[in-house]
Amino acid sequence: MATSAIPAAIDALLTILRAADQLEDVVIFDGPPTEEEDAAEILAVGWRGSEEPGAEGVQDFAYAGARRRDEEFTIGCWLEVWSGDTDFGPVRRRAFELLAAVEDAIRATGSQPMAPTLNGTVQWGHLTAMSLQQSFTEDGIKAGIPFVVSCRARI
Repeated sequence: MATSAIPAAIDALLTILRAADQLEDVVIFDGPPTEEEDAAEILAVGWRGSEEPGAEGVQDFAYAGARRRDEEFTIGCWLEVWSGDTDFGPVRRRAFELLAAVEDAIRATGSQPMAPTLNGTVQWGHLTAMSLQQSFTEDGIKAGIPFVVSCRARI
């Protein structure tokens, strides 16, 4: 029996996002991006763009008997779009377009009935928090969105 659903959920989230047509041109990382990455659009799963935890969770007994546990956890992610231009509008809008693609990929649909369960690894998982960070760099501008996928699992 697994002590946590976090590793399987992260693996499933990566599989789902890498298969999403709307994200096919985005470089998707398991954890933080490599230093030498210079892609204009990146997505990191299990990394929030800082020293914050990549995932956090809590557990409690699922019911009397203590044989099963309920786990609630978050998976931190980072989405970034950059451009050599100086106009934040298009970069910011593109970042939120990609965030919408992430949300669509993990939602339940007729063609993906298991999507909110992250391929059966959790009872449910969905995008629950995000923020926007904009900055100038020596190479242009970037818009970054740290976001959270919240999950519940029975282990």
